Amino acid sequence: MLKDLLGRWPVVKQMQTGSWRGTGEVAMSERSKTLVPKHFGAEVTKSICPYCGVGCGQLVFHKKNKLISIEGDPQSPISRGHLCPKGADTFELHTHPARLKTVKHRRPFSKEWEELPLEQAMDMVADRVWQCHENHFVEQQDGQWLMQNKRMAHLGGATLDNEENYLIKKLFTGGLGMVCLSNQARI
Repeated sequence: MLKDLLGRWPVVKQMQTGSWRGTGEVAMSERSKTLVPKHFGAEVTKSICPYCGVGCGQLVFHKKNKLISIEGDPQSPISRGHLCPKGADTFELHTHPARLKTVKHRRPFSKEWEELPLEQAMDMVADRVWQCHENHFVEQQDGQWLMQNKRMAHLGGATLDNEENYLIKKLFTGGLGMVCLSNQARI
């Protein structure tokens, strides 16, 4: 039993074969000889990191409709396979068991959060936008056309592209009359 135990030890294998570099066959255990990457046999889809808007390339590995891994894309001319901490953690941000999957809402003056169905939350937002537009939209002031609403604002994110920002600007300024619009600057 002791001879068998020592025979499996890599140092003993190295001494028996004369391979002192500690690499190759002598350094491998039975388990390490059969190891395969975690995304072995998975399909891969090229994607773009959703966080800061720089556009780093990602490879999304999936198998049987299950997310396996998200890695940096070495062929991306922007990131060349490297990802920042947020980008490198994309997989866990999508799959972590503590990830929120419902809408949390805290009513005015309440100390407690409640969960709402997405459709109800979207209806609440739409109702408030409509009420604000109906109650505070100013068409004219002192004989001048204003067509504005100073009681509603929009703060955009850097992950939006130019086309999305163009449409948001047109909808919120032209359609809803917002004058308070801002956007997080891209890197």
